[in-house]
Amino acid sequence: MPRFFVDGPLAAGETLSLPDDVVRHVQVLRLAPGDAITLFDGAGGEYHGALVDIGKRAVLARIDAHSEREAEPPYRVTLAQGVAGGDKMDWLIEKTVELGVGEIVPLIAERGVVRLAGERALRRQAHWQALVRAACEQCGRNRVPEVAAPRDLSAWLAQLPDASDDELRLLLSPRADVAFDALPATPPRGRVTLVIGPEAGFSPKEEGEIVAAGFSALGLGPRVLRTETAGIAVLAALAARWGGW
Repeated sequence: MPRFFVDGPLAAGETLSLPDDVVRHVQVLRLAPGDAITLFDGAGGEYHGALVDIGKRAVLARIDAHSEREAEPPYRVTLAQGVAGGDKMDWLIEKTVELGVGEIVPLIAERGVVRLAGERALRRQAHWQALVRAACEQCGRNRVPEVAAPRDLSAWLAQLPDASDDELRLLLSPRADVAFDALPATPPRGRVTLVIGPEAGFSPKEEGEIVAAGFSALGLGPRVLRTETAGIAVLAALAARWGGW
């Protein structure tokens, strides 16, 4: 059944005009009046309904019922990711959303090849947020992760609250002595924050700042993973370890 995100509150029993981006999607899929659809607004659960009328520029949909169905893992992960170049960032955002990430914070690091600021940063953030919504439509998630505005690493670390006992802060580093098997067998009660560097990694100075902010350096074995692979590998491993599947 086609799934569409609507940026606004939904309610069973109403008929609404779908937003322009959903209208285009309906037309591309060649859907017809009477076809069943699922809508979600990010507030939780999903709504089942049907298309009522399809015009060249407008589509009406009827909302029949609300379902409490969710597809979230039993833990919340924030991925603080050094911005990768080319289409790598797009790809890893899409895949980490499929794997259950709860929030994405793009980081500008010393060795990063991409520099984002001002209007360019805001446009890139909007582009990434659109990718997140599309990934949620595809994978069945009804809670839409937020992509933060790109932040300088030091500025982001400075605004973090003091680490608490019920959260887990992890820095992926090929120089780490702690292996994945050392992680707890059950998820922490609080948030899990995972920090990953850009293509060339974090500098030693940056890694020192991250560790000083309460992060534990974590290694993934003898092979060095690309930045666009590391987060996906960890999220998949955490899902297997903590019941995220």
